[in-house]
Amino acid sequence: VQLQASGGGLVQAGGSLRLSCAASGRTFSDYAMGWFRRTPRKERDFVAAISRGGTVTDYGDSVKGRFTISRDNAKNTVYLQMNSLKPEDTAVYYCAADYTVTGAVRSTSALYESWGQGTQVTVSS
Repeated sequence: VQLQASGGGLVQAGGSLRLSCAASGRTFSDYAMGWFRRTPRKERDFVAAISRGGTVTDYGDSVKGRFTISRDNAKNTVYLQMNSLKPEDTAVYYCAADYTVTGAVRSTSALYESWGQGTQVTVSS
């Protein structure tokens, strides 16, 4: 599956952004979807994941209560709504697809088989 992320940008602390990731090429509903982020000093960190049907979600500790992942299988798109943004949220955000036959979600980046190109999010203080 091919993934195209969009929606990044520059925002002030406390603001909001919504990232989108459009999928093509394979059956979107066969994949759990995840968002990860990479800063210059860190590995690729887990942000959020959502199951194939959208009923199960998981979040990294640093974004719980502020970010919401959702998906629209009819539009082959996964979203990441980011509220109450902080300067430490500044990173390149990647969407990823995890082919699975279960309703589970996973937070390990190595288990995701397809990745989008990344979109930059910059939060100013």
